[in-house]
Amino acid sequence: MSTPLRRTPRPGEEGVPKPLYAVWELTLRCDQPCQHCGSRAGSARSSELSTEEVREVGRALARLGTQEVTLIGGEAYLRPDLIEIVTFLAGEGMLVTMQTGGRALTPKRADALKAAGLYAIGLSIDGPADVHDVLRGNVGSHAAALRALDASRAAGLPTSVNTQVNRLNHTRMRETAEELRDHHVGAWRAQLTVPMGNAADHPEWILEPWQILELMDTLAAIQLEAVEQPRAWEAGANLRRRFDVQAGNNIGYFGPHETVLRSRVGRDAVYWQGCIAGIYTISIESDGTVKACPSLPTAPYTGGNVRTLAIEEIWAHAEAIRFVRDRTTDELWGYCKGCYYADVCRAGCSFTAHTTLGRRGNNPFCYHRAADLKRQGLRERLVHAQAAGGVPYDFGRFEIAVEPWSSGS
Repeated sequence: MSTPLRRTPRPGEEGVPKPLYAVWELTLRCDQPCQHCGSRAGSARSSELSTEEVREVGRALARLGTQEVTLIGGEAYLRPDLIEIVTFLAGEGMLVTMQTGGRALTPKRADALKAAGLYAIGLSIDGPADVHDVLRGNVGSHAAALRALDASRAAGLPTSVNTQVNRLNHTRMRETAEELRDHHVGAWRAQLTVPMGNAADHPEWILEPWQILELMDTLAAIQLEAVEQPRAWEAGANLRRRFDVQAGNNIGYFGPHETVLRSRVGRDAVYWQGCIAGIYTISIESDGTVKACPSLPTAPYTGGNVRTLAIEEIWAHAEAIRFVRDRTTDELWGYCKGCYYADVCRAGCSFTAHTTLGRRGNNPFCYHRAADLKRQGLRERLVHAQAAGGVPYDFGRFEIAVEPWSSGS
């Protein structure tokens, strides 16, 4: 899920939940066989929303108060009506952004999207070429993504980069950061590869919970160095640009770097205040299925379908959309149940906890938790217990084993 361009209000800042930020999967068709794709994208769904149906849903989002829509896939640019959709949504008063792997995001496409009203674009780049191309299942994917990044910037589109972090690339963060800065990226968002979809078929790629400590330490160091020692992009030019390292919603929480990695450079300090799925976010799949967040697994979190229910009705009443609004700390279990931050954190990212352990309420990918266990000479290790079924947005299950911290690397 890409980072909203406007800061999403936190629970308690506004009295009435409102889908300020929507993520819309326009098609499941994709031009890359990404080996860690949570939606198992490749072919289009059998019945994807038509252009007119997209317009109807777009009007409904505008009525609900949506301020920003991020278009995703598959690859959104593989829909022949993408330019028409961007123009329409922008005309409804929403900021329209797009997240892409960039395999075929040519300068011509970037120019057309900008002219249609696209506000900004995010590229998915998962480390240096040797790692990125393995994860994307496509030799040359990394080079294509960098070309797309440069083409987007040349078209006048603000650009950002999302990186999925896993065992293949977690030691390559500095190298990745340097490459992104060389391509004038101002905002870099790191999030964990989670065992959903294709990634669930590669349990050996999922980070161990204790590895969060070194990862977050490294990302924070990169951010602090970028703030303290900004670089001139052009030799001899007195020009400074920010490099903003952001922790994604499924990585954290409450360690010494919390505000460093959740605040944006030059803005007020913020910290993790719980999952906002269905409070300020909404997601639509290409067949009209509505979820509270695009990352949530579909089967347990479908709130309804826009072809059979008005999206306003789904937003207001569907239990699967309202779960964050309605839940209490009673659902917490394991370490998270007794955590000092339980009432605020609510076990971090809902989809990460559910797809890893089979249900919400206990999230091992937590800095505070890993550091606390390390002080006790312990660490947690994931044990693969159940495979995924092989359908979009599916997941298997891991169990947690606690072992001495000194139990090898």
